[in-house]
Amino acid sequence: MGCNRNCGLLTGAIIGAVLAIFGGILIPVGDNIIDKAIKKDTVISNGTIAFENWLVPGSTVYRQFWIFDVQNPSEVLNSGAHPKLEQRGPYTYRVRYLPKENITENPDGTISYMLPNVAHFEPDMSVGTENDTITCLNLAVVAAPALYTNAFIQLLLNTWMKSSKSVMLQNRTVKEILWGYKDPFLSKIPFPLNPVLGVFYPYNGTYDGLYRVFTGKEDISKTAIIDTYKNKRNLSYWEGHCDLVNGTDGASFPPFVKKDQVLRFFSSDICRSIYGVFQSKQTVKGIPLYRFTVPREAFASPAEVKDNYCFCTDYVISQNCTLAGVLDISACKAGRPVFISLPHFLHASSSILHDVEGLSPNEEEHETFLDIEPITGFTLQFAKRLQVNLLVKPAPKIEALSKVQKPYIFPILWLNESAVIGDAKAEMFRNKVTNRVQMLSVLQMVLIIAGSVLFLAFMVSYFICRTKKLK
Repeated sequence: MGCNRNCGLLTGAIIGAVLAIFGGILIPVGDNIIDKAIKKDTVISNGTIAFENWLVPGSTVYRQFWIFDVQNPSEVLNSGAHPKLEQRGPYTYRVRYLPKENITENPDGTISYMLPNVAHFEPDMSVGTENDTITCLNLAVVAAPALYTNAFIQLLLNTWMKSSKSVMLQNRTVKEILWGYKDPFLSKIPFPLNPVLGVFYPYNGTYDGLYRVFTGKEDISKTAIIDTYKNKRNLSYWEGHCDLVNGTDGASFPPFVKKDQVLRFFSSDICRSIYGVFQSKQTVKGIPLYRFTVPREAFASPAEVKDNYCFCTDYVISQNCTLAGVLDISACKAGRPVFISLPHFLHASSSILHDVEGLSPNEEEHETFLDIEPITGFTLQFAKRLQVNLLVKPAPKIEALSKVQKPYIFPILWLNESAVIGDAKAEMFRNKVTNRVQMLSVLQMVLIIAGSVLFLAFMVSYFICRTKKLK
């Protein structure tokens, strides 16, 4: 009996040990199974989950606009006072709902496409209509001296501005400011040019691209990374490494994302590549995600972050490259003095913020973030936020700008382009990815724990039994 009992206890211990070892073995085996399944589904190829989400966004993308309304126009025009601004919005549009076009699979493991630009007004998600009138900066008047620096030409421009009764500020509808209007000053100029302008004119019916990205078939670590943009690997706007097209378009990243990674992505809206760093863990609709945010350092001055030296293009306006938080993209906008920043000048130098009144930056409302599912690399929630500004400079030859006392950056509007995975897509994602991984992980842990407990229990019983026998 004693032998049989001891043998039974040893057998139980051995079974527990085997279960624990089997659970341990399942970890690399399970990881390998997951790796193969994920690699198969994250390749951008017809029939994969990645291709389905890549072709048309897996969730509705909205672009909200807040437009700055000037509250003291008389003081600004007559005495050069700081503009007092009040944001009006959101005015919301549905965007990115059309599938990519001109899709071509290339023999070198890349795929090419054009991204259609489209915006559909959503009145139920807006504070008013597209016909709401706002007092804002006169785009043509402010840009004119930056485009034409010759004194004689500026005298002619001044004549046409006065005959069209154009001044530094104007009243325009939301629709005109965003998508375009026929400017009276530009209409007076007697040589050929397009008199229509707007912050995003032209947009509807245009395309962004040509993009050429890696599918991941040849190398999974390159999935969705942009090979070329408009058939080039650089932008021709900046010097050095700042001019490179780096990373993906932000909609997805190569699978198996780690917290210590720097995720790089390109945005044609700001004419540069940028990056995100890990901030926190998030859970959206039952799916664990990693939140990556664009850090303050991305818009820091070269005096603080040396790698940003090539984004400093104007030593006077930037005060010898010491100002932070704004990006001069005039080279990308045909010479127009456009500056990009985070909303309300978040992370910008205090002197930039103090040149205008009414702005209140805060990270929760104004930072850009991407919530990434780390196994697949898919972006399941994001908020891309940026502000469009114009540089206003004194121009003695132009009466409309004669009251401007010093150069300063004037906010026009800020936007939040955002999306979150839809319920149907989230359920599909949980079933095909999250639940599978969790089930395998749970099975691994159950086997390890159960095996370890059995092993210890039987071994303790065995030694107790042996001790009693010896006594």
